[in-house]
Amino acid sequence: MSESAEAPPTRTAVVAAALELFADQGFGATSVEQIAKAAGISRSTFFRQFGGKDDVVFADHEEMLDELRAYLDRTHANPWAAVCEASLLVFRRFAADPELARRRYQVVRQEPPLREREIVTVFRYERLFDEYLRRALPGLDPLAAVSFAAGVAAVHNHVLRRLLRGARTPVSVLRHALDDMMRRFGVLPGTTEDHDADAVVVAVFPRTMPMAEITRRLSDELT
Repeated sequence: MSESAEAPPTRTAVVAAALELFADQGFGATSVEQIAKAAGISRSTFFRQFGGKDDVVFADHEEMLDELRAYLDRTHANPWAAVCEASLLVFRRFAADPELARRRYQVVRQEPPLREREIVTVFRYERLFDEYLRRALPGLDPLAAVSFAAGVAAVHNHVLRRLLRGARTPVSVLRHALDDMMRRFGVLPGTTEDHDADAVVVAVFPRTMPMAEITRRLSDELT
């Protein structure tokens, strides 16, 4: 490549160009050709990168879901905390460019088909968390897994909407909210005391703590 040649636009730049057009002239009135021209790419390149207009709106979510799968495939000392950290990773991603996130939020709110796809996308996060908890905690009551996964998604979405509506919302707001949820669920990390290897283990657990989590903590203490 010569020194004068320009680098192709990033996916984020294409998404930003598309969302700006959607916000200015409407999702239905915006063509793929217009998006490609605004982003400085060809029509075929757009389809190769995104597939369609609705796909460009949710491109960040697709990337985040892939990143979270990779993150949750690692070994984590506390699966409940890992799910919460995954939620924080998503929040940090969108908080890093709040104006882009707000523009997407406005576009989605104006288009019923996009709102329906957003609902499906939220469910995909919940299902990812649910399946991870069941995999990481054998014997976990499925109701506990789905309840926790749905709770994390609901808390995350509530805090994220505050950011998208213009309120100053640091990541600490979400972290505190998730910690409160783990306390109510009885699975906040560090709620049991450390013991010497030769000590007698006397354990007291909250009534709300799932049996699979109790088993995991007892196993950690005894091994």
